[in-house]
Amino acid sequence: MQLQEKLTAKEFVILAEMEPPKGTDVVAMIANAWAVKGKVDAFVIPEMSNAVMKMSSLGGALLLQSRGLETVLQVCCRDRNRLALQGDLLAAQALGVPNVMVVAGEEISHGDHHKARPVNDLELMELLGAIETLQSGRDLAGVDLQGAPKFLVGSTMKVTPRGELWDQELAAMDEKMGAGASFFVTQPIFDPGALAKLRENLDSRQAAVIPTVLLLKSVGMAKYINRFMDLKISETFIHRIQKAPDRVRECVQIAGELVAAFRNQGYPGVNISTIGWEDRLPAILAAAGV
Repeated sequence: MQLQEKLTAKEFVILAEMEPPKGTDVVAMIANAWAVKGKVDAFVIPEMSNAVMKMSSLGGALLLQSRGLETVLQVCCRDRNRLALQGDLLAAQALGVPNVMVVAGEEISHGDHHKARPVNDLELMELLGAIETLQSGRDLAGVDLQGAPKFLVGSTMKVTPRGELWDQELAAMDEKMGAGASFFVTQPIFDPGALAKLRENLDSRQAAVIPTVLLLKSVGMAKYINRFMDLKISETFIHRIQKAPDRVRECVQIAGELVAAFRNQGYPGVNISTIGWEDRLPAILAAAGV
């Protein structure tokens, strides 16, 4: 069953980010994805996350899609103009990619090519509109297409730990839904209860909000997130990792528990982000009881 069918049927879906390599050796990427075939519903292929140069999302998606592994192509405003974005979308659909996720892209200054120039020819809402236009059978110049794409379209959503900006985010979500988005992936969430208030406002909205479960790698990483990012990791988790005889295993266990908690509380699914530790996906899913 494809991702769109499972979301429509309100079955719990599991997405997993699968980073393309910084190079041409795709053996590990394919092996890591194949190891969780049948347990992960679709692989989200980041488009040069954190502005670090890697193989493109389109290349990574086609590698997995051609092997029978469903993918979500990230389409990023930062690096391409409207000509290139439309061409990539048509190529992706023609070669079997059924899902896209529109992202703005992190600032160039975060990455490893500081002399690169951001493009941002289309802003996020404009890119969603461009996909709608392509799906109507025309390009952005108004020219008819020889075959129109049909994607399941998603985007991102920010959920603040204390809920200060939920009204603004809900308004932004409504705007994105009006432009064709039907699922939304949040930033990492370490407390399933943090979304309770948001869920109260989602009943009237026909869209799936999918929280991200981030695999922590160390106590230092957890403390850094708490100090410098708009995320909140409980001291309970930090103490568990500190006291564990095998800290990596404990981090995997915590990620699995979060996946299970989101499933048990009725969320539509999760997106698992391992940031280069994709080989830990089988252990995370095992800890979640998947």
